[in-house]
Amino acid sequence: MLNWRVRNPTHFLTVQTNNFGAAPASSGLRLDQLPDNQWATVLDVARPEGADDRDLVLRLTEIGFVPGEAVRIVASGLPGREPLAVRLGHTTFALRRHEAALIHVAPGVPEGTRHG
Repeated sequence: MLNWRVRNPTHFLTVQTNNFGAAPASSGLRLDQLPDNQWATVLDVARPEGADDRDLVLRLTEIGFVPGEAVRIVASGLPGREPLAVRLGHTTFALRRHEAALIHVAPGVPEGTRHG
């Protein structure tokens, strides 16, 4: 297991994950499967085997895709829903489908969670 701390704008979050290359610890939907305009809660970011993908996972985590954060897809491109416009907090990001597929979410957000 790998333990690491993520700096969130409002708090520090300690995350325990499987080693790189292991299957994700959570179940649920991948972000790329979430219907447009439906709020969800980030469960985790998958840890793929490729070195380039590990850098992508770190980048996604650094911009705020951490467990407990509220997220939704606000728009998707045509054809094939690529790219995805993803709202995280008060910021909107454009993600490719393969990037969004690394992010596991659960539909809905915890009560009291602020989202934009």
